[in-house]
Amino acid sequence: MQNTRLNTLIDRLISQFTQWAENPWRRISLIIISLLLGNFLATAISTSTGQKADLDIAISITLLGIVELISWLTYRNDVSRLALSTGRFSDGEATPTIVDRKPFWIVILNSLKLGLVYGLFVEAFKLGS
Repeated sequence: MQNTRLNTLIDRLISQFTQWAENPWRRISLIIISLLLGNFLATAISTSTGQKADLDIAISITLLGIVELISWLTYRNDVSRLALSTGRFSDGEATPTIVDRKPFWIVILNSLKLGLVYGLFVEAFKLGS
């Protein structure tokens, strides 16, 4: 791809965001915000599609596909994401262990998915009572 101004700007913004998000407190706060946003989206989706009963099946199939796609992205065995690190025991010998390092955007998407599924369960319990 060509190195245009737009590509350079997007690359800089992504690198600045990843440097900003390396702080553990910021990471946790973004994950919690994503979880709450997923819960809000579940409430918004269920109330807006509940008004027009024609879309229930189409929206449920779409949501199921999105949830399964995010689960596949999160829990697949991708060899490129596995990094070897060495753990040291008390006798000083290094033993290689496998550490799974997921990209931050996958963690955010998984948190959004968890909030969405939890919110849909809460809405189902509200309708059942």
